[in-house]
Amino acid sequence: MTQTKGLAGVVAAHSAISSIIDDQLTYVGYKIDDLAENSTFEEVIYLLWHLKLPTEQELSALKKELADHAELPREVINHLRSYDLTKVRPMAALRTAVSFLGMLDPEADEISEEANLRKAIRMQARIASIVAAISRIRQGNEPVAPNKDLSFAANFLYMLNDKVPSDMEVEALDKALVLHADHELNASTFTARVCVATLSDIYSGVTAAISALKGPLHGGANEGVMKMLLEIGEEENALPYVKEKLANKEKVMGIGHRVYRSGDPRAKHLKKMSEELTKITGQPKFYNISVQIEDYIKQEKGLPANVDFYSASVYHSLGIETDLFTPIFAISRVSGWIAHILEQYSDNRLIRPRAEYTGPQHQQYVPLSERA
Repeated sequence: MTQTKGLAGVVAAHSAISSIIDDQLTYVGYKIDDLAENSTFEEVIYLLWHLKLPTEQELSALKKELADHAELPREVINHLRSYDLTKVRPMAALRTAVSFLGMLDPEADEISEEANLRKAIRMQARIASIVAAISRIRQGNEPVAPNKDLSFAANFLYMLNDKVPSDMEVEALDKALVLHADHELNASTFTARVCVATLSDIYSGVTAAISALKGPLHGGANEGVMKMLLEIGEEENALPYVKEKLANKEKVMGIGHRVYRSGDPRAKHLKKMSEELTKITGQPKFYNISVQIEDYIKQEKGLPANVDFYSASVYHSLGIETDLFTPIFAISRVSGWIAHILEQYSDNRLIRPRAEYTGPQHQQYVPLSERA
């Protein structure tokens, strides 16, 4: 057997959902640049699940279904109130709430294509409501009921802040959702596929994926970026800070990527949004600090920024608390997780790799009374 640490370079599945070829990310063959500039998140959801762009009628139907199922069951609200959300991390609360949703769904263990699509709608619609409710409850506020007249991105911001967001705010979040929707066999997506390959249910697959996304080397990177920007504070501190980091061989969050070599194609879209939003909010320093860090590390190490690097200042400019950055990542990525779960079900085989054993061999059992 040939062992590859971290499964780097190993092709573990055939997939028609997304690809990374020559540093170009596509969803079902559509370049991420085209989708980021022209599509909405709802269009991308449909594309990932059905492997084609929707017609006007299909898109309208999807929007209606998402709006109709966005309201959370009362049991979930009560569940979120049952523990101290000022002490529980939002990703932990989200993971548990999604698992709880599965307990409430009478179709949870029905894995027909039709039932899975119905559950997919409920999951996609409600995950945004869960994140908004977590934020509201821990602030001592009542959760805000969804507004069926708003788009997916606008409705999330509405439920989060109890006010209709501006067009610029909606555009920024919608673009971020499009860019984060899928990314081939990343850690959380692979986790979801491994889980449902046992023929476990969608809720189990998404719960497992959230657990993987929770780690700072995956979804938590954007939180790390914002903490770094806040720690730096002012523009004149940026270069001394990053030079010290590199001298100490410490990781700078949001820089470099396991797959991309010439640069993450998603980053430039959020970089542009960061520049615009930080100006509007009167905090251009966060954009300027980010640019200084990216330029210096690219010059010194040849490592460009990834999608997490500028998403941090975008979310901060939208007034979103730092520890909600990764849950918002999950709101977007659940669309891709579900697409991969559905694809796994369609041509399933249990995922069961081997391990190269490196422990002792030919040991002789010693009775308990004779052990030193």
